[in-house]
Amino acid sequence: MEEQQKAIIVGVNVKHQEDFEYSMEELRNLSSACHVEVVGQLVQNLERVNNSHYIGKGKVQEVKALYDMQEANMVIFNDELSPSQIRNLEAELQCKVIDRTILILDIFEKRAKTREAQLQVEVAQLQYMLPRLIGLRESLGRQGGGVGTKNKGAGETKLELDRRRIEDKISALNKELEILVSQRQTQRKKRQRNELPVVSLVGYTNAGKSTIMNAMVESFGPSSEKLVFEKDMLFATLETSVRKIRLKDNKSFLLTDTVGFVSKLPHHLVKAFRSTLEEVAEADLLIHVIDYSNSEHENLMDITDNTLKEIGITDIDTVLAYNKCDMVNCTIPLVEDQSIYLAAKQRVGLTELVDIISSHVFKDYIHCEMFIPYEQGQVVSYLNEHAHVISTTYDPDGTRLNIECRPMVIEKYREYVV
Repeated sequence: MEEQQKAIIVGVNVKHQEDFEYSMEELRNLSSACHVEVVGQLVQNLERVNNSHYIGKGKVQEVKALYDMQEANMVIFNDELSPSQIRNLEAELQCKVIDRTILILDIFEKRAKTREAQLQVEVAQLQYMLPRLIGLRESLGRQGGGVGTKNKGAGETKLELDRRRIEDKISALNKELEILVSQRQTQRKKRQRNELPVVSLVGYTNAGKSTIMNAMVESFGPSSEKLVFEKDMLFATLETSVRKIRLKDNKSFLLTDTVGFVSKLPHHLVKAFRSTLEEVAEADLLIHVIDYSNSEHENLMDITDNTLKEIGITDIDTVLAYNKCDMVNCTIPLVEDQSIYLAAKQRVGLTELVDIISSHVFKDYIHCEMFIPYEQGQVVSYLNEHAHVISTTYDPDGTRLNIECRPMVIEKYREYVV
């Protein structure tokens, strides 16, 4: 039976960061998501992180004493450690040392379901390992199994690969990824040809994006549309899901659910998931989902905004969806300008959310009348599928349609406009 993993978590509060306490709490949550029990915590206030050991020499001794007292078997640090910091800390502490990045990579590895997500995680893991081969090899010799050592489940054998072979592996994985990404771009082009607007759900991990997606699919999607995986845990969604939402007035849009953001998201992962997040870059509207029951929700909104900027997304219209309002004292549903307060799990506020989405993505729709001769029946079929047909009347020579549609549809059939 695998030994219960017990950890001391350690953080440096540089220049009294406002969100420091929350980032330590999040480190606890990340640890428990990896089935690690946190048995102690140490914090140091510094002007800057110590280059050689991350924390001061005296604090290293405190960590060692707490580690021995609590009978822990690893120490987890709240930032990404450099290769030399890992080596120095392991030499001093004589135990397994891991950092926030390894924890996040480990969770991503467990959650990755599609081939693309698995490849992206593996590339990120290998890029993280490359400069740290020596430190990680020593760590593996000290203790097998558990979080931070198995790196893609192959443990020591993978670390026996020399640098060249790891680089070769990264480039082979990247080639496979390129094929998958180009397939997705083809699918995206096809969707654009269908002239459907795209709405993307973005936000911090576990804010309720997948719950909103499922609530919308249940309420407005065709019965054939599948629900996406949702669970109250960090990073439940790692791959982008796309579902078609068809409203009662025949207007449709595509709703995409994306990976959640987290503070100090490892840059390897931002790079690895950039292709997944390209879906967001091409959206017509973003729904920024916020867990309103979380006292730190404003900080988490900033982290999401900054991550979006980092991947080059700055100028897409955004609606703020304050979710989980049933868990706080708040009147719902409530719409204020570009914000909505709702409870997706209770299905409260969905109609109002759809109204806001419609006012954005269908605002360029034009009202017109068309007369289509009977021999052009395929045009009537197309309009019934791609436009909002308000009324249909039949004249001796053809069909008269009163419709609302996108400008490009009118351009396509201008000859029939009355």
